[in-house]
Formats: sequence, C-alpha cells, structure tokens
Amino acid sequence: MTREEILKGLIEILENTPQVDSKKLKNVTEKTDFLTDLEVPSTELINVIAKAENKFDVEFDDDDIDDLGSSVSGTIDLIEAALNNQ
Repeated sequence: MTREEILKGLIEILENTPQVDSKKLKNVTEKTDFLTDLEVPSTELINVIAKAENKFDVEFDDDDIDDLGSSVSGTIDLIEAALNNQ
C-alpha cells in the first residue's frame, strides 16, 4: 500500500468524523496537522487512530501512539510501519 493510498484512507475516516469540517479536507497532505490545520479535537484524534487500525487491519503499540504527535505524516509512518510488520 502506498503512502497516497494511506492518506486517502485517513481522509475517508476524517470525512466520517462529525467534529471535522469537511471543507478543510480538500487540501490535506502529509504536511497537514490534525490539531492545528484540521482542528480535530485531541480527544477525537484517539478515535481517528483507532479507526485507522480497523480500516488498515493493523494494531499499534500503545507506546507508538503516545509518541505519535498530531501530524498526518507521522500517522502515515505509523500505519506504513505496521503494514510492513505484518
């Protein structure tokens, strides 16, 4: 799975997240920040990560999630690493 495919999957998750303004999803890139650019509440970011685990059929270590931060690129890195370790 490419990074672009992972990004598209994350956008699909965000499209179904009521707290996210769908207009802000038109310009999402790896440089986008969930908290500052998309204004995803930090409490909802945990749900987005959980939904990503389901969507991509992966499981993240709690330590990796704790160190994740709020960048889209960091989340893609985490998903990509989990996919490569399957």
